[in-house]
Amino acid sequence: MTDFILASGSQIRRQVLEGAGVPFSVDKPDVDESAIKARRSELDPADMALVLGRAKAEAVSTRRPGALVLGADQTMELDGQLLDKLPRADLARERLLAMRGRAHHLHSGLALCRDGACVWQHQQTSTLHVRAFSDAFLDMYLEEAGFALTASVGAYAFEGLGAQLFERVEGDYYAILGLPLLPLLAALRQYGVIAP
Repeated sequence: MTDFILASGSQIRRQVLEGAGVPFSVDKPDVDESAIKARRSELDPADMALVLGRAKAEAVSTRRPGALVLGADQTMELDGQLLDKLPRADLARERLLAMRGRAHHLHSGLALCRDGACVWQHQQTSTLHVRAFSDAFLDMYLEEAGFALTASVGAYAFEGLGAQLFERVEGDYYAILGLPLLPLLAALRQYGVIAP
């Protein structure tokens, strides 16, 4: 089997791969996402997710000869604007109020690289419709959400308490988590990481 490496520090991406029975190791990339966003500011949020995922995979694959390396990233788009993770939890109220009763898009970008060259990439977009939640719910959520307020760009963990923010979603569950699993599994079968 091919040596497969996840170039990510994301706990949820690890959990998704482990749950699917994929053998992998982790090697966190040293990529300056802010610099890439500044340098490639002409990109729309969907393309930015691909560029960031690919940069992570390329960075790790150059130091891990022969291995197949997965880089992944997710961007959030609200009103056509690319939003970043919040630097502080106290900013989450404003972000969530801006999202209340409205839809936003999550763009997942995946890239597989070997020896510094991209051999496969995939982009997938999900649309999430935030319900018109009450101020009382928002107060409770902000008190209980904890790490999720700054760990993801939307100030929520969809796989946890954050699910209560939504009235409906259009898209794949795994893509919402930031790792579109079925297209990835097909690629991993193609490249000999898992059995065909």
